[in-house]
Amino acid sequence: MQRYEVVAIVLADLNEEDITALIERIQTIITDRKGVIAKVDKWGKRHLAYEIKKQRDGYYFLIDFAGDGSIVSEIERNYKIDDRVLKFMTVKKEGATTAEGIEQEAAAAEAKRAQAKVEAEAGAVAEGKTISQTEKAPREARPHVKKPYIKEEVPTKGE
Repeated sequence: MQRYEVVAIVLADLNEEDITALIERIQTIITDRKGVIAKVDKWGKRHLAYEIKKQRDGYYFLIDFAGDGSIVSEIERNYKIDDRVLKFMTVKKEGATTAEGIEQEAAAAEAKRAQAKVEAEAGAVAEGKTISQTEKAPREARPHVKKPYIKEEVPTKGE
């Protein structure tokens, strides 16, 4: 068995039930073929870097799993058939391939994130500054400060 990540972009105007059904169908393909699902991560609706099938926005999600190559080919076959899927990409990655190993890996990653968060907060308190809400908020939630634009007068060619 190998470890894989599949990232897919589907139509942004799909409702939540359709997206969940699409993800569940892929999960059943993995589990029916004796694969192990490590993580399903919904990234949400994002603006695409370029138009794909005349769409400017897409809904992204990631499925991290361990399994055989036949699982990957079946997932890709399903994505190619489905018109709601704009793009997808499968990447082979390093990591545990058993259910126990994946659980241990996830627990270690969570502990590492918690430790980093505690250290960051402790460092901020030690420096005597408090973390403001805008520093904690994700980038999309932060207020946008528009810089003033000053246009200099440039003489035109005929003057």
